[in-house]
Amino acid sequence: MSDPDRRDDDLRWMARALTLAAKGCGRTSPNPMVGAVIVRDGEIVGEGFHPQAGEPHAEVFALREAGARAKGATAYVSLEPCNHHGRTPPCTEALIAAGVRRVVVAATDPNPLVSGRGLDRLAVAGVAVVSGLLEPEARRLNEAFERWITTRRPFVTVKLATSLDGRIAAPGGQSQWITGPPARARVHRLRAHADAVLVGSETALADDPRLTPRDVPGLWRPPLRIVVDSALRVPARAKLFDPAAPGGALVATALPEDAPAARALTDRGVTVWSLPGADGRVDLAALLARLGAREPAPVTSLLVEGGGVLAGALLRAGLVDKLVTHVAPLVIGGDGKPAFGPLGLAAPADGPRFRFEAIERLGDDLEIVAYPAPQET
Repeated sequence: MSDPDRRDDDLRWMARALTLAAKGCGRTSPNPMVGAVIVRDGEIVGEGFHPQAGEPHAEVFALREAGARAKGATAYVSLEPCNHHGRTPPCTEALIAAGVRRVVVAATDPNPLVSGRGLDRLAVAGVAVVSGLLEPEARRLNEAFERWITTRRPFVTVKLATSLDGRIAAPGGQSQWITGPPARARVHRLRAHADAVLVGSETALADDPRLTPRDVPGLWRPPLRIVVDSALRVPARAKLFDPAAPGGALVATALPEDAPAARALTDRGVTVWSLPGADGRVDLAALLARLGAREPAPVTSLLVEGGGVLAGALLRAGLVDKLVTHVAPLVIGGDGKPAFGPLGLAAPADGPRFRFEAIERLGDDLEIVAYPAPQET
């Protein structure tokens, strides 16, 4: 087989591994999503994906299906096989024991403590190793895991629903509904794929949202519902604090955890964290750090649904990893609520810059996905 032909085949099988990995979306946290394909003589003899934390890894499922046919085959894995003992044995040893001849990896493990060790172990055992195939796609798939494993804070996605003129609500705070059913259905899917959903007190008071994913097939683990409420203004009877709703609820406040309003929340089963900042508001960086260290289920991905004050504060603090904006074909006017609170800019050039990743039509609305632009040096 010529090198170009082999590369075409490698790309095809790695694309399949990435498709398999994505089946674990919303289910594997705090582990990454991983897919694996075992190919021998141009045919798939085994494949699998990591279904959830604590379950066998993708390589194990693929090797089980392949059986004896794995000997002399090529394994395509979307993330570097692990080489350490955790809740499951090392995948490197399983690949070596099965007699796999060649391993093609999309991305190395982003954990700096173990990155490259899996590939090194395979190479020492005489397995041919190729890495970096479809790496950008693989890293994008596990963007939340990569952020969390390298910083121990969640990957923060800010979701906005705006008018054409950048307003998220009418002057009185009413925002239901700016966008249409397809965009709102997308939001429920975003919630289902996140470990936690966060709003500010203004949004909680104005909309009284439930923050639960609805009409999402195969929902695995409902997200934790969080409100940033520095002064504990949101009443304990709010819908997002419903004790019957799965996933649990948490309030971050600047007040003491034994304040009367805090006790009313804890009496309803709500977790209250006191995280006062120097300005008398919740310390958002401290909140993210505590969420990332939360036991037994750390928050690796956080969906922020507003409002403008909270979104602006996160942006000023450099804590926004991704923007998902749903733009509706309507105008609210200058007296409406802006998408972001004041940023204190002297000139437009001083504003945080983003780069567009994708634009999609959702019914009458547009979804715009953007990431922070790399800092110029």
